[in-house]
Amino acid sequence: MFDRAATALDIAPDLVETIRECNSVIQLRFPVRLRGSYQTFCGWRAVHSEHRLPVKGGIRYAPIVDQQEVEALAALMTFKCALVDVPFGGAKGGLAIAPKDYDEHELELITRRFTQELADHGYIGPSRDVPAPDMGTGEREMAWMADEYRALYPSDIDALACVTGKPPTQGGIPGRTQATGRGVHYVVREFFGHPEDLARCGLDGGLEGKRVVVQGFGDVGFNAARYLVEDEGVCLVGVVERDGAIVSDAGLEPDAVAEHLHRTGSVRDFPGSRFVADGRSVLAADCDILLPAAVENQVTTDNAARIRAPLVVEAANGPVTFAAEQTLLQRGKIVLPDLLVNAGGVTLSYFEWVSNVSHMRFGRLSRQLDIQRNRHIVEMIETTTGKPVPDSLKAPLLRGTEELDLVRSGLEDTMRGAYGAIRETMLASEAIDDLRTAAYAVALEKVVRSYREMGLA
Repeated sequence: MFDRAATALDIAPDLVETIRECNSVIQLRFPVRLRGSYQTFCGWRAVHSEHRLPVKGGIRYAPIVDQQEVEALAALMTFKCALVDVPFGGAKGGLAIAPKDYDEHELELITRRFTQELADHGYIGPSRDVPAPDMGTGEREMAWMADEYRALYPSDIDALACVTGKPPTQGGIPGRTQATGRGVHYVVREFFGHPEDLARCGLDGGLEGKRVVVQGFGDVGFNAARYLVEDEGVCLVGVVERDGAIVSDAGLEPDAVAEHLHRTGSVRDFPGSRFVADGRSVLAADCDILLPAAVENQVTTDNAARIRAPLVVEAANGPVTFAAEQTLLQRGKIVLPDLLVNAGGVTLSYFEWVSNVSHMRFGRLSRQLDIQRNRHIVEMIETTTGKPVPDSLKAPLLRGTEELDLVRSGLEDTMRGAYGAIRETMLASEAIDDLRTAAYAVALEKVVRSYREMGLA
Protein backbone atom coordinates (compact mmCIF):
# COMPACT_ATOMS: atom_id res chain seq x y z
CA MET A 1 0.00 0.00 0.00
CA PHE A 2 2.85 2.33 0.91
CA ASP A 3 4.77 1.40 -2.25
CA ARG A 4 1.77 2.10 -4.50
CA ALA A 5 1.43 5.61 -3.07
CA ALA A 6 5.17 6.26 -3.29
CA THR A 7 5.20 5.16 -6.94
CA ALA A 8 2.21 7.38 -7.76
CA LEU A 9 3.98 10.39 -6.19
CA ASP A 10 7.32 9.60 -7.87
CA ILE A 11 9.32 9.94 -4.65
CA ALA A 12 13.06 9.24 -4.74
CA PRO A 13 13.77 5.59 -3.77
CA ASP A 14 16.28 6.52 -1.06
CA LEU A 15 13.75 8.77 0.66
CA VAL A 16 11.10 6.07 0.35
CA GLU A 17 13.37 3.65 2.21
CA THR A 18 14.12 6.24 4.89
CA ILE A 19 10.44 6.80 5.56
CA ARG A 20 9.45 3.13 5.29
CA GLU A 21 11.49 1.75 8.19
CA CYS A 22 10.81 2.25 11.89
CA ASN A 23 13.24 4.61 13.60
CA SER A 24 13.52 2.44 16.69
CA VAL A 25 11.98 -0.61 18.32
CA ILE A 26 12.50 -1.84 21.85
CA GLN A 27 11.63 -5.20 23.34
CA LEU A 28 11.11 -5.22 27.08
CA ARG A 29 11.13 -8.27 29.35
CA PHE A 30 10.32 -7.64 32.99
CA PRO A 31 9.27 -9.69 36.02
CA VAL A 32 6.26 -9.01 38.24
CA ARG A 33 5.60 -10.88 41.47
CA LEU A 34 2.10 -12.35 41.27
CA ARG A 35 0.42 -15.09 43.30
CA GLY A 36 3.56 -15.83 45.28
CA SER A 37 5.96 -16.17 42.34
CA TYR A 38 7.55 -14.11 39.57
CA GLN A 39 6.06 -14.00 36.11
CA THR A 40 8.01 -12.54 33.20
CA PHE A 41 6.19 -10.43 30.63
CA CYS A 42 7.28 -9.36 27.15
CA GLY A 43 6.32 -6.07 25.54
CA TRP A 44 7.35 -3.81 22.68
CA ARG A 45 7.30 -0.14 21.74
CA ALA A 46 8.02 0.92 18.17
CA VAL A 47 8.65 4.46 16.97
CA HIS A 48 8.18 4.72 13.23
CA SER A 49 8.82 8.39 12.50
CA GLU A 50 9.88 11.42 14.52
CA HIS A 51 9.25 13.99 11.79
CA ARG A 52 6.80 15.38 14.33
CA LEU A 53 7.10 15.13 18.11
CA PRO A 54 5.79 13.70 20.30
CA VAL A 55 5.12 10.39 18.63
CA LYS A 56 1.70 8.86 19.18
CA GLY A 57 0.23 5.39 19.23
CA GLY A 58 -1.78 2.97 21.32
CA ILE A 59 -0.72 0.24 23.71
CA ARG A 60 -2.51 -3.05 23.14
CA TYR A 61 -2.75 -5.99 25.52
CA ALA A 62 -3.27 -9.24 23.64
CA PRO A 63 -1.63 -12.68 23.56
CA ILE A 64 -1.11 -12.38 19.77
CA VAL A 65 0.99 -9.19 19.97
CA ASP A 66 4.43 -9.44 18.40
CA GLN A 67 7.14 -7.11 17.13
CA GLN A 68 6.13 -7.27 13.48
CA GLU A 69 2.56 -6.23 14.30
CA VAL A 70 3.72 -3.36 16.51
CA GLU A 71 6.08 -2.04 13.81
CA ALA A 72 3.37 -2.20 11.14
CA LEU A 73 0.86 -0.39 13.32
CA ALA A 74 3.44 2.26 14.24
CA ALA A 75 3.88 3.00 10.53
CA LEU A 76 0.12 3.17 10.11
CA MET A 77 0.00 5.75 12.92
CA THR A 78 2.53 7.97 11.15
CA PHE A 79 0.40 8.16 8.03
CA LYS A 80 -2.87 8.36 9.96
CA CYS A 81 -1.66 11.39 11.93
CA ALA A 82 -0.35 13.05 8.77
CA LEU A 83 -3.60 12.43 6.91
CA VAL A 84 -5.76 14.20 9.51
CA ASP A 85 -3.18 16.95 10.18
CA VAL A 86 -2.42 15.84 13.73
CA PRO A 87 1.18 16.98 14.44
CA PHE A 88 2.45 13.70 15.87
CA GLY A 89 4.86 11.06 14.62
CA GLY A 90 3.79 7.44 14.62
CA ALA A 91 4.37 4.84 17.33
CA LYS A 92 2.74 1.71 18.74
CA GLY A 93 3.16 -0.54 21.73
CA GLY A 94 2.02 -3.91 22.88
CA LEU A 95 2.21 -6.36 25.75
CA ALA A 96 1.84 -10.09 25.07
CA ILE A 97 -0.77 -10.80 27.71
CA ALA A 98 -4.37 -12.04 27.94
CA PRO A 99 -6.02 -9.48 30.27
CA LYS A 100 -8.80 -11.90 31.20
CA ASP A 101 -6.25 -14.13 32.93
CA TYR A 102 -5.54 -11.50 35.60
CA ASP A 103 -7.64 -9.63 38.13
CA GLU A 104 -7.71 -5.83 38.34
CA HIS A 105 -5.01 -5.55 41.00
CA GLU A 106 -2.66 -7.80 39.04
CA LEU A 107 -3.25 -5.84 35.85
CA GLU A 108 -2.43 -2.64 37.70
CA LEU A 109 0.87 -4.07 38.96
CA ILE A 110 1.77 -5.25 35.44
CA THR A 111 0.80 -1.92 33.85
CA ARG A 112 2.74 0.14 36.36
CA ARG A 113 5.85 -2.00 35.88
CA PHE A 114 5.49 -1.76 32.10
CA THR A 115 5.28 2.03 32.47
CA GLN A 116 8.47 2.06 34.53
CA GLU A 117 10.28 0.08 31.83
CA LEU A 118 9.03 2.39 29.07
CA ALA A 119 10.07 5.45 31.08
CA ASP A 120 13.53 4.04 31.84
CA HIS A 121 14.20 3.70 28.12
CA GLY A 122 12.63 7.02 27.04
CA TYR A 123 9.52 5.54 25.39
CA ILE A 124 6.92 7.56 27.29
CA GLY A 125 6.71 11.26 28.05
CA PRO A 126 4.54 14.29 27.17
CA SER A 127 7.10 15.78 24.78
CA ARG A 128 8.54 12.57 23.39
CA ASP A 129 6.18 9.56 23.23
CA VAL A 130 2.50 9.60 24.20
CA PRO A 131 0.71 6.20 24.36
CA ALA A 132 -3.07 5.76 24.22
CA PRO A 133 -5.59 2.93 24.64
CA ASP A 134 -5.85 0.16 22.09
CA MET A 135 -7.16 -3.39 22.03
CA GLY A 136 -7.26 -4.75 25.59
CA THR A 137 -6.63 -1.39 27.26
CA GLY A 138 -8.78 1.60 28.14
CA GLU A 139 -9.24 4.55 30.46
CA ARG A 140 -8.29 2.47 33.50
CA GLU A 141 -4.89 1.44 32.16
CA MET A 142 -4.15 4.97 30.93
CA ALA A 143 -4.92 6.36 34.39
CA TRP A 144 -2.50 3.87 35.95
CA MET A 145 0.21 4.77 33.44
CA ALA A 146 -0.26 8.51 33.96
CA ASP A 147 -0.15 8.12 37.74
CA GLU A 148 2.99 5.99 37.58
CA TYR A 149 4.71 8.46 35.25
CA ARG A 150 3.78 11.34 37.55
CA ALA A 151 5.27 9.43 40.50
CA LEU A 152 8.49 8.90 38.53
CA TYR A 153 8.71 12.56 37.45
CA PRO A 154 6.92 14.62 40.13
CA SER A 155 8.41 17.92 38.93
CA ASP A 156 7.08 17.54 35.34
CA ILE A 157 4.18 19.99 35.18
CA ASP A 158 2.91 18.29 32.00
CA ALA A 159 3.06 14.76 33.42
CA LEU A 160 -0.64 14.06 32.78
CA ALA A 161 0.01 14.57 29.06
CA CYS A 162 2.25 11.47 28.98
CA VAL A 163 -0.74 9.40 27.82
CA THR A 164 -4.16 10.14 26.35
CA GLY A 165 -7.45 8.31 26.66
CA LYS A 166 -7.58 8.95 30.40
CA PRO A 167 -10.84 9.30 32.37
CA PRO A 168 -12.20 12.88 32.22
CA THR A 169 -11.59 13.18 35.98
CA GLN A 170 -7.88 12.42 35.42
CA GLY A 171 -7.14 14.86 32.62
CA GLY A 172 -9.10 13.08 29.91
CA ILE A 173 -11.47 14.77 27.51
CA PRO A 174 -15.22 14.22 27.01
CA GLY A 175 -16.05 11.99 24.08
CA ARG A 176 -12.67 10.22 23.83
CA THR A 177 -14.14 6.74 24.38
CA GLN A 178 -16.72 7.32 21.64
CA ALA A 179 -14.32 9.21 19.35
CA THR A 180 -13.37 6.44 16.93
CA GLY A 181 -16.98 5.34 16.47
CA ARG A 182 -18.10 8.93 16.05
CA GLY A 183 -15.35 9.44 13.47
CA VAL A 184 -16.59 6.40 11.55
CA HIS A 185 -20.04 7.98 11.51
CA TYR A 186 -18.73 11.29 10.17
CA VAL A 187 -16.73 9.65 7.38
CA VAL A 188 -19.64 7.46 6.23
CA ARG A 189 -21.97 10.47 6.28
CA GLU A 190 -19.48 12.51 4.25
CA PHE A 191 -19.14 9.70 1.72
CA PHE A 192 -22.91 9.60 1.28
CA GLY A 193 -22.85 13.34 0.64
CA HIS A 194 -21.23 12.74 -2.77
CA PRO A 195 -23.69 11.06 -5.18
CA GLU A 196 -20.96 10.43 -7.76
CA ASP A 197 -18.96 8.47 -5.16
CA LEU A 198 -22.02 6.41 -4.28
CA ALA A 199 -22.63 5.64 -7.93
CA ARG A 200 -19.16 4.10 -8.25
CA CYS A 201 -20.25 1.22 -6.00
CA GLY A 202 -23.88 1.06 -7.09
CA LEU A 203 -25.43 2.89 -4.15
CA ASP A 204 -27.69 5.93 -4.24
CA GLY A 205 -29.78 8.11 -1.96
CA GLY A 206 -29.03 8.92 1.65
CA LEU A 207 -28.09 6.81 4.64
CA GLU A 208 -31.62 6.35 5.93
CA GLY A 209 -32.75 2.76 5.55
CA LYS A 210 -29.37 1.46 4.47
CA ARG A 211 -28.57 -1.97 5.96
CA VAL A 212 -25.33 -2.40 7.89
CA VAL A 213 -23.49 -5.40 9.35
CA VAL A 214 -20.99 -4.62 12.12
CA GLN A 215 -18.23 -7.00 13.13
CA GLY A 216 -16.96 -6.39 16.66
CA PHE A 217 -19.27 -4.67 19.14
CA GLY A 218 -16.71 -3.05 21.39
CA ASP A 219 -16.34 0.70 21.80
CA VAL A 220 -15.74 1.33 18.09
CA GLY A 221 -18.34 -0.97 16.56
CA PHE A 222 -21.04 -0.18 19.10
CA ASN A 223 -20.64 3.60 18.93
CA ALA A 224 -20.43 3.64 15.14
CA ALA A 225 -23.59 1.54 14.94
CA ARG A 226 -25.39 3.66 17.54
CA TYR A 227 -24.67 6.97 15.80
CA LEU A 228 -25.52 5.59 12.37
CA VAL A 229 -28.82 4.17 13.64
CA GLU A 230 -29.87 7.08 15.87
CA ASP A 231 -28.65 10.01 13.76
CA GLU A 232 -28.97 8.66 10.22
CA GLY A 233 -31.74 6.05 10.35
CA VAL A 234 -29.51 3.16 9.27
CA CYS A 235 -30.83 -0.36 9.88
CA LEU A 236 -28.44 -2.59 11.83
CA VAL A 237 -29.17 -6.06 10.40
CA GLY A 238 -26.21 -8.01 11.77
CA VAL A 239 -23.70 -8.05 14.61
CA VAL A 240 -20.71 -10.40 14.46
CA GLU A 241 -18.88 -11.29 17.67
CA ARG A 242 -16.28 -13.85 18.71
CA ASP A 243 -18.80 -16.54 19.60
CA GLY A 244 -21.03 -16.09 16.56
CA ALA A 245 -23.38 -13.56 15.04
CA ILE A 246 -26.97 -12.37 15.27
CA VAL A 247 -29.03 -11.20 12.31
CA SER A 248 -32.43 -9.58 11.96
CA ASP A 249 -34.03 -8.14 8.83
CA ALA A 250 -36.19 -5.93 11.06
CA GLY A 251 -33.11 -4.33 12.60
CA LEU A 252 -31.24 -4.58 15.88
CA GLU A 253 -31.21 -1.90 18.57
CA PRO A 254 -27.53 -1.13 19.35
CA ASP A 255 -28.00 -0.25 23.03
CA ALA A 256 -30.01 -3.40 23.68
CA VAL A 257 -27.43 -5.59 21.92
CA ALA A 258 -24.60 -3.97 23.89
CA GLU A 259 -26.45 -4.47 27.18
CA HIS A 260 -27.14 -8.13 26.36
CA LEU A 261 -23.51 -8.68 25.37
CA HIS A 262 -22.25 -7.05 28.56
CA ARG A 263 -24.65 -9.01 30.75
CA THR A 264 -24.24 -12.46 29.19
CA GLY A 265 -20.84 -12.20 27.51
CA SER A 266 -22.40 -13.35 24.24
CA VAL A 267 -24.76 -12.22 21.49
CA ARG A 268 -26.43 -15.63 21.57
CA ASP A 269 -30.14 -15.66 22.51
CA PHE A 270 -30.65 -11.95 21.83
CA PRO A 271 -34.44 -11.48 21.54
CA GLY A 272 -35.83 -11.07 18.04
CA SER A 273 -32.70 -12.28 16.27
CA ARG A 274 -31.37 -15.40 14.59
CA PHE A 275 -28.07 -16.75 15.90
CA VAL A 276 -25.41 -17.90 13.42
CA ALA A 277 -22.66 -20.01 14.97
CA ASP A 278 -20.26 -19.34 12.09
CA GLY A 279 -20.16 -15.60 12.74
CA ARG A 280 -17.59 -14.83 10.07
CA SER A 281 -19.98 -16.10 7.38
CA VAL A 282 -22.24 -13.13 8.17
CA LEU A 283 -19.58 -10.82 6.71
CA ALA A 284 -20.98 -11.99 3.37
CA ALA A 285 -24.57 -11.17 4.31
CA ASP A 286 -26.78 -9.15 1.97
CA CYS A 287 -26.34 -5.56 3.18
CA ASP A 288 -25.34 -2.11 1.95
CA ILE A 289 -22.49 -1.42 4.37
CA LEU A 290 -20.06 -3.88 5.94
CA LEU A 291 -18.29 -2.38 8.94
CA PRO A 292 -15.49 -4.59 10.33
CA ALA A 293 -14.51 -3.09 13.71
CA ALA A 294 -12.65 -5.99 15.34
CA VAL A 295 -9.14 -7.12 14.38
CA GLU A 296 -6.92 -7.48 11.32
CA ASN A 297 -7.33 -9.87 8.38
CA GLN A 298 -11.06 -10.54 8.47
CA VAL A 299 -11.74 -10.06 4.76
CA THR A 300 -9.17 -12.16 2.92
CA THR A 301 -8.85 -13.99 -0.38
CA ASP A 302 -10.90 -16.77 1.24
CA ASN A 303 -14.08 -14.71 1.49
CA ALA A 304 -13.55 -11.53 -0.59
CA ALA A 305 -15.38 -13.00 -3.58
CA ARG A 306 -18.45 -13.61 -1.40
CA ILE A 307 -18.72 -10.13 0.14
CA ARG A 308 -22.00 -8.61 -1.06
CA ALA A 309 -21.87 -5.18 0.60
CA PRO A 310 -21.11 -2.46 -1.99
CA LEU A 311 -19.31 -0.42 0.68
CA VAL A 312 -16.75 -1.77 3.17
CA VAL A 313 -15.85 0.61 6.00
CA GLU A 314 -12.63 -0.29 7.82
CA ALA A 315 -13.30 0.72 11.41
CA ALA A 316 -10.58 -1.67 12.63
CA ASN A 317 -6.92 -1.57 11.68
CA GLY A 318 -6.25 -3.70 8.61
CA PRO A 319 -9.42 -5.83 8.52
CA VAL A 320 -9.15 -6.16 4.72
CA THR A 321 -5.96 -7.69 3.35
CA PHE A 322 -4.20 -6.18 0.35
CA ALA A 323 -5.05 -9.09 -1.94
CA ALA A 324 -8.68 -9.14 -0.75
CA GLU A 325 -9.05 -5.44 -1.49
CA GLN A 326 -7.93 -5.98 -5.08
CA THR A 327 -10.69 -8.56 -5.44
CA LEU A 328 -13.25 -6.20 -3.95
CA LEU A 329 -12.20 -3.32 -6.20
CA GLN A 330 -12.37 -5.54 -9.29
CA ARG A 331 -15.94 -6.42 -8.28
CA GLY A 332 -16.92 -2.74 -8.13
CA LYS A 333 -16.88 -2.42 -4.33
CA ILE A 334 -15.50 0.61 -2.48
CA VAL A 335 -13.34 0.33 0.62
CA LEU A 336 -13.15 3.31 2.96
CA PRO A 337 -9.64 2.79 4.40
CA ASP A 338 -8.70 2.45 8.05
CA LEU A 339 -6.11 5.19 7.63
CA LEU A 340 -9.02 7.65 7.57
CA VAL A 341 -12.01 5.83 9.03
CA ASN A 342 -10.63 5.10 12.52
CA ALA A 343 -8.56 8.29 12.85
CA GLY A 344 -11.15 9.76 15.22
CA GLY A 345 -9.34 8.27 18.21
CA VAL A 346 -6.00 9.93 17.53
CA THR A 347 -7.74 13.19 16.65
CA LEU A 348 -9.40 13.30 20.07
CA SER A 349 -6.11 12.21 21.63
CA TYR A 350 -4.54 15.29 20.09
CA PHE A 351 -7.26 17.49 21.57
CA GLU A 352 -6.68 15.87 24.98
CA TRP A 353 -2.92 16.34 24.76
CA VAL A 354 -3.35 20.02 23.81
CA SER A 355 -5.71 20.51 26.76
CA ASN A 356 -3.22 18.81 29.11
CA VAL A 357 -0.17 20.83 28.06
CA SER A 358 -2.14 24.10 28.00
CA HIS A 359 -3.74 23.29 31.39
CA MET A 360 -7.04 24.67 30.11
CA ARG A 361 -10.40 23.07 29.46
CA PHE A 362 -11.80 23.87 26.02
CA GLY A 363 -14.61 26.44 26.15
CA ARG A 364 -13.93 27.58 29.69
CA LEU A 365 -13.18 31.16 28.62
CA SER A 366 -15.94 31.52 26.03
CA ARG A 367 -19.01 29.63 27.25
CA GLN A 368 -20.60 32.39 29.30
CA LEU A 369 -19.82 34.89 26.57
CA ASP A 370 -21.65 32.63 24.09
CA ILE A 371 -24.63 32.38 26.42
CA GLN A 372 -24.83 36.15 26.86
CA ARG A 373 -24.52 36.77 23.12
CA ASN A 374 -27.18 34.19 22.31
CA ARG A 375 -29.50 35.61 24.98
CA HIS A 376 -29.25 39.03 23.30
CA ILE A 377 -30.03 37.43 19.92
CA VAL A 378 -33.12 35.69 21.36
CA GLU A 379 -34.31 38.93 22.98
CA MET A 380 -33.80 40.84 19.72
CA ILE A 381 -35.82 38.24 17.77
CA GLU A 382 -38.64 38.29 20.34
CA THR A 383 -38.72 42.09 20.42
CA THR A 384 -38.72 42.37 16.62
CA THR A 385 -41.36 39.71 15.98
CA GLY A 386 -43.43 40.23 19.10
CA LYS A 387 -43.48 36.46 19.59
CA PRO A 388 -41.56 34.24 22.00
CA VAL A 389 -38.90 31.95 20.60
CA PRO A 390 -39.99 28.31 21.20
CA ASP A 391 -38.23 26.64 24.11
CA SER A 392 -37.00 23.84 21.83
CA LEU A 393 -35.02 26.44 19.86
CA LYS A 394 -34.10 28.66 22.79
CA ALA A 395 -32.72 26.00 25.15
CA PRO A 396 -29.69 24.95 23.04
CA LEU A 397 -28.73 28.60 22.52
CA LEU A 398 -28.91 29.46 26.19
CA ARG A 399 -27.03 26.33 27.20
CA GLY A 400 -23.89 27.66 25.52
CA THR A 401 -21.10 25.77 23.83
CA GLU A 402 -19.73 23.04 26.07
CA GLU A 403 -16.41 21.24 25.78
CA LEU A 404 -18.03 18.18 24.22
CA ASP A 405 -19.64 20.38 21.54
CA LEU A 406 -16.26 21.84 20.63
CA VAL A 407 -14.61 18.43 20.59
CA ARG A 408 -17.25 16.96 18.29
CA SER A 409 -17.12 19.99 16.01
CA GLY A 410 -13.34 19.67 15.71
CA LEU A 411 -13.61 15.95 15.03
CA GLU A 412 -16.25 16.36 12.34
CA ASP A 413 -14.28 19.11 10.61
CA THR A 414 -11.14 16.97 10.69
CA MET A 415 -12.78 13.84 9.27
CA ARG A 416 -14.68 15.69 6.56
CA GLY A 417 -11.60 17.64 5.53
CA ALA A 418 -9.46 14.51 5.32
CA TYR A 419 -12.02 12.68 3.17
CA GLY A 420 -12.18 15.71 0.88
CA ALA A 421 -8.40 15.70 0.48
CA ILE A 422 -8.37 11.97 -0.33
CA ARG A 423 -11.17 12.33 -2.83
CA GLU A 424 -9.53 15.27 -4.61
CA THR A 425 -6.23 13.40 -4.83
CA MET A 426 -7.86 10.36 -6.36
CA LEU A 427 -9.80 12.39 -8.91
CA ALA A 428 -6.77 14.49 -9.85
CA SER A 429 -4.30 11.63 -10.38
CA GLU A 430 -4.34 9.22 -13.30
CA ALA A 431 -2.08 6.88 -11.30
CA ILE A 432 -4.49 6.55 -8.34
CA ASP A 433 -7.87 4.87 -8.67
CA ASP A 434 -8.81 3.82 -5.12
CA LEU A 435 -9.31 5.64 -1.83
CA ARG A 436 -6.64 3.76 0.13
CA THR A 437 -3.84 4.62 -2.26
CA ALA A 438 -5.12 8.20 -2.29
CA ALA A 439 -5.09 8.30 1.53
CA TYR A 440 -1.51 7.04 1.65
CA ALA A 441 -0.52 9.53 -1.04
CA VAL A 442 -1.97 12.49 0.89
CA ALA A 443 -0.26 11.36 4.09
CA LEU A 444 3.05 10.46 2.47
CA GLU A 445 3.24 13.79 0.69
CA LYS A 446 2.95 15.58 4.04
CA VAL A 447 5.64 13.42 5.64
CA VAL A 448 7.97 13.98 2.69
CA ARG A 449 7.37 17.73 2.93
CA SER A 450 8.35 17.62 6.60
CA TYR A 451 11.56 15.75 5.85
CA ARG A 452 12.48 18.24 3.15
CA GLU A 453 11.68 21.29 5.28
CA MET A 454 13.88 19.91 8.05
CA GLY A 455 16.71 19.38 5.56
CA LEU A 456 16.61 15.60 5.90
CA ALA A 457 15.83 15.00 2.23
